[in-house]
Amino acid sequence: MVYDKDSALRIAGELLRIKAVKLQPQEPFTWASGWKSPIYCDNRKTLSFPTVRTYIRQRLAEIVEKEFGKPDVIAGIATGGIPQGVLVAQELGLPFIYIRSNVKDHGLGNLIEGTYEAGQNVVVVEDLISTGGSSLQGVQALKDAGMKVKGLVAIFSYGFQTAEEAFDQAEVPFIVLSDYDHLIEQAVYLEYIKEEELDQLKKWREIPSDWTPS
Repeated sequence: MVYDKDSALRIAGELLRIKAVKLQPQEPFTWASGWKSPIYCDNRKTLSFPTVRTYIRQRLAEIVEKEFGKPDVIAGIATGGIPQGVLVAQELGLPFIYIRSNVKDHGLGNLIEGTYEAGQNVVVVEDLISTGGSSLQGVQALKDAGMKVKGLVAIFSYGFQTAEEAFDQAEVPFIVLSDYDHLIEQAVYLEYIKEEELDQLKKWREIPSDWTPS
C-alpha cells in the first residue's frame, strides 16, 4: 500500500532524477531471476543525495510511528535495507538490528546482527519490494527469534500481485513510499518516457516473467 499520493509522486520524480530508477522498454534489463525488465531500480543511489536521503528517512520514520506505533527496535534486511534502516532508527532514536541474507559461516554464526530480545516489537525497513520473497524471509527470521513484527516499510514496490498475496498470507502489513504505478504516472508527466511506451510498461507489470519487448 502506498502511504500518500503526493509523496509517492515526489519520490518517483526524485528516483527518476537521480537515476535510481531507469526505464528502458526498448533495451530491457535482465534480472538475476532471468526476467527481462523495462525497469531497473537501485535505491542505494538515494544515499548519495542528502536532500533525497533526508526526505526518505523522515517519511519512513513518520509511517513507522503513525501506522505501527513506535517499536522497540528497527530492523533492516541485507543489503539495501540496512542503511535505510539505520537512518530510520536514528531519526526515531531506536536500536537497530539487521538480518543477513544467510547465516554467518564463521564466528557466532549469526543470522540477525545486533542486540535484541524475544518479545520485542520490531518494524522492518526495506529499500525495494519485488516478489517479496527476501523481505518475508527476513521477517520469518525475526519471528523465529521470538520478536513481534508489527509491519514493514519500504521506499519502492513494483506492485506485483504475487507480493501482495505473499504478505497477506504471512499476515505482515507493508507500506511503501512509492510504487510502479506512480512512477509511470510521473515518468509520463516529466517526459522521461513517451506515451507510446506506456503499453509496453503496463504489459510487463501484468506478466513480468513472460514479458519480451516488441
